[in-house]
Amino acid sequence: MPASRRSVMLGLAGLTVLAGCTAPAPVQAQWGRNTVPDFADLAEQVLPAVVNIAVMSEQTTTQIPPELRGTPFERYFRERRGRQQVQGAGSGFVIDPAGFIVTNNHVVGNAARVVVALQDGTELPARVVGTDELTDLALLRVEARAALTAVPWGASGSVRVGQWVLAAGNPFGLGGTVTSGIVSARGREIGAGPFDDFIQTDAAINPGNSGGPLFNASGEVIGINTAIYSPSGASAGIGFATPSDLARGVIEQLRRDGRVERGWLGVAVQDVGDEAAGGGAPGRGRGVQVQNVERGSPAARAGLRPGDIVTALNGERVETSRALIRSVAGTPPGQTVRMSLVREGRARELAVQVGRRPAGAG
Repeated sequence: MPASRRSVMLGLAGLTVLAGCTAPAPVQAQWGRNTVPDFADLAEQVLPAVVNIAVMSEQTTTQIPPELRGTPFERYFRERRGRQQVQGAGSGFVIDPAGFIVTNNHVVGNAARVVVALQDGTELPARVVGTDELTDLALLRVEARAALTAVPWGASGSVRVGQWVLAAGNPFGLGGTVTSGIVSARGREIGAGPFDDFIQTDAAINPGNSGGPLFNASGEVIGINTAIYSPSGASAGIGFATPSDLARGVIEQLRRDGRVERGWLGVAVQDVGDEAAGGGAPGRGRGVQVQNVERGSPAARAGLRPGDIVTALNGERVETSRALIRSVAGTPPGQTVRMSLVREGRARELAVQVGRRPAGAG
């Protein structure tokens, strides 16, 4: 799990019980008494496709004594004493009987060796096909003697708040574990990056669940369990999963190319309101103001300037900087887009050829 976790505390000081008041009439439930689902059949169906992942990586852990720095002994110390094997664990799931497995990027990290354990105890060495840091996704490949049980992708866009879900994985190293809950929110932004769009669930997610699947009632993967809010590091009833609609395209690119290529403009942007965007009526003129243009970037070559307010991309309204970043990132490098903007109070349009996002670009 990510090292950075935030705790959430809810105060109850504002609640007051009024003695002697007539109790409100109970709200009539729209379902019967026996509607709590039995997950036994679902768990039996999907668990064979859920795997445990063990990683071995090398990490410098011992500091070099100051008196040895800059001397011939420094190299000896680094090679002989400064490195050790560190083991970690996570979860994943098979998406293809040929042995392709999805997990989180932070599970495999810079692992020197990855081992996948199936539900029957079989252990297989895994190869990292590709990783994507921005969405925290990774694709592995194992060579098995027989076809593996795989699970299908589902459509996260159709998921509703309150819908039952099942999480599966390897919490605290306890493989083959399932927990149930509901979707408690959608579209959560938790500060993980420009592609924050998490499904929030109260199904218990703990360390070791990272990379594991979140299933709908049909046994389809609608999310990849990625992060939690917790004051203790254990489940506090608030977990987050990367939606399948985002993950699926990333995984397909990793499988095809071994990497993810994203569009890039080379600008720093911020949200602006109605008046600045020239929208007139409140709520109709929001846009994205260009704060800075990198020299030699696609935006600079197209003539974009600081102060320009982007209002649409290929005719589709753009009201937030996050939406602009996602739209550009989803555009294949080399493709030209039509950008509508307001410059010094006047509407303009520019044709911008999207570039390839450099490693580490903002």
